[in-house]
Amino acid sequence: MRVRPISPDRLVRELADRLARAGTPGRVRVAVDGPPAAEPDALAAALVDPLRAAGRPVLHVRAADFLRPASVRLEQGRTNPDAYYEGWLDEPGLRREVLDPAGPDGDGRLLPSLWDADADRASRAAYRDLPPGGVVLVSGALLLGGALPFDVAVHLVLSPAALARRTDPAARWTLPAFARYAEEVDPASFADVVVRVDDPRHPALVEAA
Repeated sequence: MRVRPISPDRLVRELADRLARAGTPGRVRVAVDGPPAAEPDALAAALVDPLRAAGRPVLHVRAADFLRPASVRLEQGRTNPDAYYEGWLDEPGLRREVLDPAGPDGDGRLLPSLWDADADRASRAAYRDLPPGGVVLVSGALLLGGALPFDVAVHLVLSPAALARRTDPAARWTLPAFARYAEEVDPASFADVVVRVDDPRHPALVEAA
């Protein structure tokens, strides 16, 4: 493997160029996967304008808007790392409302958000039409451990020490979940794009030699 340092701006340009050239039928379903400390939402948001400039319609969807209701999500307590790992994300809802409609046989009618976790109620968002050739960017944590159908997977990785250092103290109870994810799923071993972000000012692409 080769680790290539890259500036944040160049990283966005290279990713946007790669996604704009993606040749999957219909629409391109992209996971921007990483713990909150890696800021996957920010990277996905930064890709929107360059993709549009390249002629690709884009919809950015945050996994945080597809969490399960609190009665289910917090059934084992508010700081249970196993529950966070196994059951916070509403994968069936994300697949039903976003990934399947954006797939080869889908109609392109996508729901940008399903659940308002702060208010603990349905978000009441309106459906959006993503035409053929469009790109849907799904950003968030623990996206690659199940059977969610992504066409391109971007994984943001931090060393355990950097992850612990950059995780908000109030969220450090989630660290065992990310350790488990790295061990059981090992997304860095199969993601299409792997980016080291121990220092967000100096990311690095991990590439095959």
